[in-house]
Amino acid sequence: MFTGIVTAVGTVRAIDDGEDLRRIRIETPEGWLSDTAVGDSIALDGACLTPVEIDGETFVVEAVRSTLDRTRASVWTPGAGINLEKALRVGDRLDGHWVQGHVDGMGRLEEVRKVGGTRFVEVSLPEDVWALTILHGSITLNGISLTVNALTAPDRCEVAIIPHTWTHTNLSSLAPGDPVNVEGDMMGKYARKILGPRPGSDATES
Repeated sequence: MFTGIVTAVGTVRAIDDGEDLRRIRIETPEGWLSDTAVGDSIALDGACLTPVEIDGETFVVEAVRSTLDRTRASVWTPGAGINLEKALRVGDRLDGHWVQGHVDGMGRLEEVRKVGGTRFVEVSLPEDVWALTILHGSITLNGISLTVNALTAPDRCEVAIIPHTWTHTNLSSLAPGDPVNVEGDMMGKYARKILGPRPGSDATES
């Protein structure tokens, strides 16, 4: 479980592609891994992955085919910046919102507008995420807990990015057309499941 508060931006240092497995080595800022062990959970651009090796300031994760199909892990290249967050401990402050690290799919960065010091970022969303996205609700983009500022089109939302978030995450390195990891609001998922058609029921009944 995570909160969507990115605490560091790591750098991809090496990638080893197998048939259905991608091994990715990430370099972190000095000291960031000091309390991390092999087998822990780390969100990389919002995708919960497990360090299988730790060496100094670097760690290695393995992304399987299902992860590669649903996340930006498939397009990471050496030198890319990756948003990082360690798993939430019981008793930690919850500054963002409940984030599972289970990326629902990839959206697409459509537009960035700067107004004063604020960037307004418009992202197109996967259909299942759009279905549970509400105005002023929560959404996770590349592992960042954000508030929906506007619903701008049948499949798009806009978020407002303050200068601190812009300079302390990898959003500033993205360009229109780039993929973005998206996780919909967890509470919205459960509400949709509970209120949706029951198994075996006639969904057309009013």
